[in-house]
Amino acid sequence: AQLSCLARLLAAKNLTADFGSFPPDLLLFFHPSEVLAGTCREFYARASRGNLDLLPRGSSRRTRLLRGALTCLGVRGSRLEPQQLGSLGALVCDLEPGTIPASAPAILDNLKLCSALTGAQQDALNALLLTGDTAYGDPSSWDLRTLQDLGPLVLALNQTTLSLVAEAVREDFRRSVVAAYSSQGHSQREKSLILLRAFAAASAASQPRLKRSEDGCPFEPITADFVAFLTPEQLDLCLSNDFLRENLEAVLEEPLTVESSKILKKKVDQLFPSGIPEEQLKRLGVLFCLYTEQEIGQWSVTSSDTLLALLSASGGQCEDSQVQQLLSRYLALGGSLTGPLLREIGSERLCNLRVEQIQQIPAEAIGTAGQLDISLCSQTKKEQLYRKAQEAFASLASTPGSYYCRIQPYLGGAPAEDLKDLANAGVAINMDLDTFLALNPKELQKLSVTDVKNLLGENLPELKEAENEPLVVSWVKIQFQRELDCVLGIGLQGGLQEPTGTASPARPTTPASVTSTATVPTPARPTTPASVTSTATVPTPARPTTPASVTSTATVPTPARPTTPASVTSTATVPTPARPTTPASVTSTATVPTPARPTTPASVTSTATVPTPARPTT
Repeated sequence: AQLSCLARLLAAKNLTADFGSFPPDLLLFFHPSEVLAGTCREFYARASRGNLDLLPRGSSRRTRLLRGALTCLGVRGSRLEPQQLGSLGALVCDLEPGTIPASAPAILDNLKLCSALTGAQQDALNALLLTGDTAYGDPSSWDLRTLQDLGPLVLALNQTTLSLVAEAVREDFRRSVVAAYSSQGHSQREKSLILLRAFAAASAASQPRLKRSEDGCPFEPITADFVAFLTPEQLDLCLSNDFLRENLEAVLEEPLTVESSKILKKKVDQLFPSGIPEEQLKRLGVLFCLYTEQEIGQWSVTSSDTLLALLSASGGQCEDSQVQQLLSRYLALGGSLTGPLLREIGSERLCNLRVEQIQQIPAEAIGTAGQLDISLCSQTKKEQLYRKAQEAFASLASTPGSYYCRIQPYLGGAPAEDLKDLANAGVAINMDLDTFLALNPKELQKLSVTDVKNLLGENLPELKEAENEPLVVSWVKIQFQRELDCVLGIGLQGGLQEPTGTASPARPTTPASVTSTATVPTPARPTTPASVTSTATVPTPARPTTPASVTSTATVPTPARPTTPASVTSTATVPTPARPTTPASVTSTATVPTPARPTTPASVTSTATVPTPARPTT
């Protein structure tokens, strides 16, 4: 759909002429009307290299593409010349069967590009090969190299053609297919099995030694390497218990279909009606995956060798529930998980273990298991595995670099305290960003800006690239922006602003110095000087006209219009006195209001509130 949309967009903008810069898959979706006559040969030659399966066979778009190519190349009738074949490529796969024998023998190279041939096309192909007028010659002269050169066309060979190939050549080819089978993907394995059955049928037809035995088997004698040639029905007839007991491993090495494997399981169960002994369990290989959880729960799995043999032979093809049941049975019978077993279990299945099963893993097993990926584990299991890894690598704690390399896969379960220890180890950790983003989010929020800088080291700039990750966003929000700027300096934004300071006194006209720990009001209208010890609040006169010195951390209101000098020493914040005419000195630990309009000096040392007389005359 995307390619089709893109092709329409290019056509709308008249950009289809420069098709040489576009991938062949995209050209398959161009309309023939957009292909210029002067460049159509080059266009179809390039388009034919695309994945033709992107267009459904028989669809109007695919049919239109082939018709446009044939028109461009001037094809008339069924015969295709070598030059035309070179431009058609895989488009030949949609031609009528009669085109195959009518065209130049080079058409075989085009047919190798087809994902599948119809039955009629296969018949036409075999007819062409049987003429001997191809680069491969007569089938009777074929050798192993010839069969290999035919490539996917071997799948289309019928029994008539195969029967002409020498038996020794067929056997060599069969062995080469079997040798490659174990490393093939699922779809390729299916093709290999088709080949093996076809060759088996040809061998059965040409070998008089194969005859029906008394028990109904059409072949005898049976060998392990011949098992793959048998249908499930033939396998059931031909495979005796004695043969299977002696050759089970050899039989299981052959490429087998699921149906044939089920026949083998049935026969193994018949061999051991009272239950499979532990020494025989090691031989099951891929058959393990055919047993139910209930059946596995009855096995006697007490040896780590048995468990390892079953896990490794299954090749990861079993369901997680089957592996889980096998591990549960092993642990229930007193088994212990070792490093090699943990490797074989694999990271994903390790995370599927129950909490109590993880608790049974010895710390030394973590130490010998290599690096395990625990990213898919729950947080609880990550913390379990981290504690075990911490114990396993404790001897390396004095060398932070080596310790980090071993503990790194398990840091998703580490508490903030341990992460801070790593950050302040005095050695560059250079934690990679993936590990950082895999840390426990709750613990990451406890790390300071400096902690993060020390952990990431030379990888710190990468944090900027991950600034939109939820984990990074939430961490940034609780850091001071000034610290992010000054310590990290990578442009992270969104942090907290610094708290604002205390407002300065308003409209001062004269300097003042006050040292105080509280505000002490001073009594009004005293008639004689007084000495006051007070812990109360003392406002300081506002709008002074004579010099004073004020040092303050709290607000101290000052009486209005005093006429007597006063000196105040305070640690509070004091607004500057209003309109004093003489200096005043006050030493206080409280707030004391200064007298209004005094005519004689007063010295106040106070820890309590004492009113001072107002309007004195002496």
